[in-house]
Amino acid sequence: MPEPSNDYRVVVFGAAGVGKSSLVLRFVRGTFRETYIPTIEDTYRQVISCDKNICTLQITDTTGSHQFPAMQRLSISKGHAFILVYSVTSKQSMEELQPIYEQIWQIKGDTQNIPIMLVGNKSDEMLREVQASEGESLSNKWKCSFMETSAKLNYNVQELFQELLNLEKRRTVSLQVDGKRSKQKKKKDKLKSKCLIM
Repeated sequence: MPEPSNDYRVVVFGAAGVGKSSLVLRFVRGTFRETYIPTIEDTYRQVISCDKNICTLQITDTTGSHQFPAMQRLSISKGHAFILVYSVTSKQSMEELQPIYEQIWQIKGDTQNIPIMLVGNKSDEMLREVQASEGESLSNKWKCSFMETSAKLNYNVQELFQELLNLEKRRTVSLQVDGKRSKQKKKKDKLKSKCLIM
């Protein structure tokens, strides 16, 4: 069966409790929940622009445990782009990304044309085990992009997804959809320019 071209699939991997769901929910819904609820697998959809057409950004939030290797392989083979999340408060969570990265490499082949973001989440926490420089050097080794985020403070969340889409070489994908939203904004700007405050 041919792949539907109007879907752009992003898969989020990382150890349990690093904040994968928090990042995705913050991006899709603009919300943050303090309590930790383990994820089996959730998919979220958002409308984006692909080659100047509207398409669906499909974000798969995977399980933090390694109980489902078949699901993990399927997610990798169907994914177009990958976000590998660790917590800056846990060195182990960073080390747990190595086998996932290797699996992406095995299934996808040359990862240089595949958008991959290494993400150090929980950058708002004071008790760090991983410095930004360590994330930077791992991303250099893996030849992928790197960013620190905080789902809690909504720091770099939108930027993370935009940067990931910017890495896509095979087509032009953007979070900005030309259409209703920009027309409404234009209308607002027009109204603003007509207002005169005395």
